[in-house]
Amino acid sequence: MSDFETVPVGDVPADAKILDVREDYEWVAGHAEGALHIPLDQLPARLDDLDPDEDLFVICRTGGRSYRAVQWLVGQGYTATNIGGGMDMWFESGLPMVSENGLKPVVL
Repeated sequence: MSDFETVPVGDVPADAKILDVREDYEWVAGHAEGALHIPLDQLPARLDDLDPDEDLFVICRTGGRSYRAVQWLVGQGYTATNIGGGMDMWFESGLPMVSENGLKPVVL
């Protein structure tokens, strides 16, 4: 049993602080509108970029990296929730996405 929650994309609040832990090339291709991008391997060094008083909803492509990120963040005293199904489900659900390359957003 985990010490944190996993929620489906449909249960992510509209005003949620979303942390995307995917790689740069994945982020550029398409991400949730308004999300913050910190690749998983950079998370320890960039922890100060996060507000410890803010609830985080963490996403990756399918849920594996975000699961690990949430485990680590909770261990650091943050409140974090894993977004089950990741960006694959976000895209399939038709939720708002943007890209950084001027192209139609896609999930890589």
